[in-house]
Amino acid sequence: MIQRFFLLCSGADTQILEDCSPGERTKYAGIGATVFFTAAMAFLAGGYALYTVFDNVWIALGFGLLWGLLIFNLDRYIVSTIKKSDNKWSEIWQATPRFILAMIIAVVISKPLELKIFEKEIDRVLLEQKNDLTLANKDQIAQQYNPLIGNLETEIQGLKDEVASKEAETNALYETYIAEAEGRKGTLLVGKGPVYSEKRQKHDAYLAELVDLKATNKDKIAGLESQILGLENEYGQAVQSSQPIIDGFDGLMARINALGELPWFPSFFIFLLFLAIETSPIVVKLLAPQSAYDYKLEDEESAVRAWVTQKVAQRQKIMETDEALNEKIYGEITEEQAVYAHKKQKAEEILRIQADRFHDIQVRSLS
Repeated sequence: MIQRFFLLCSGADTQILEDCSPGERTKYAGIGATVFFTAAMAFLAGGYALYTVFDNVWIALGFGLLWGLLIFNLDRYIVSTIKKSDNKWSEIWQATPRFILAMIIAVVISKPLELKIFEKEIDRVLLEQKNDLTLANKDQIAQQYNPLIGNLETEIQGLKDEVASKEAETNALYETYIAEAEGRKGTLLVGKGPVYSEKRQKHDAYLAELVDLKATNKDKIAGLESQILGLENEYGQAVQSSQPIIDGFDGLMARINALGELPWFPSFFIFLLFLAIETSPIVVKLLAPQSAYDYKLEDEESAVRAWVTQKVAQRQKIMETDEALNEKIYGEITEEQAVYAHKKQKAEEILRIQADRFHDIQVRSLS
């Protein structure tokens, strides 16, 4: 039962194999088993590849089954269409496009399985890439907010510098009128004279302006700091809202690129393994000598080809004979006077009917 199934997978003619030796059936059963297990690996590879994309088991299983059946059909077709002959170069020539197709299938099958085999290493590479993307994303978003925040901080510093300058002028006036009272500067007279009173009034006026300036600038600084806080909150929200996109950076393309950053030899070795599996039926058929199955298959095909060629030739002869007979028969009919008179009578009747009909139409158009 299992051998019959694998023979069906090989694409060989089971009726011809029934008349062949057990060794011949075993050979083609091995080829069919290779085709079947390659399709099974394609099912797993396609299912895993789609699972990384849709993150849904049922979609992955459905596509994996479809992909496995497609690869099974292609492999079966490739193996079944290679015909053995006495000319090795002819065999190699007809196997070349099939070998290229087998290489493509090997790549398609091996790549998703490589992603699963090296999943932990790929996750490490993806983690590094996500961290780099997170830092780059923060810097990119910060470029939108840093100039605005910098302008606001410059305005705050300007308001603080204005208060500090006013405070320095007030302190200088304070030192001036105190030195006047102590006789260290100005008139050098000890006591609170008219000059002292004048300098004291100027200081008091500056002090009042300083108090008003501090109150005004404090409100302005509070408003500017509130704007800075709002921009910082917007920046945090922008980073937070874009982070899920970076966290989801683990799709099929990202994993394939991450696999490309790993050492190439293990991945290449797995590809060679699947290439050997995929091309082994083709290589076996090319290297094996012509067997009883090949001779019987060639006998059946040549018999059908000869029979079809014979039937086509017979039909051509029948058609040529029929044409010759028709020419002779109709040539003789053209010389018969009775046929000529009958044909002439019928033509005259048709012309009379057409003339009467035309006359009736012309009369109706005039009325």
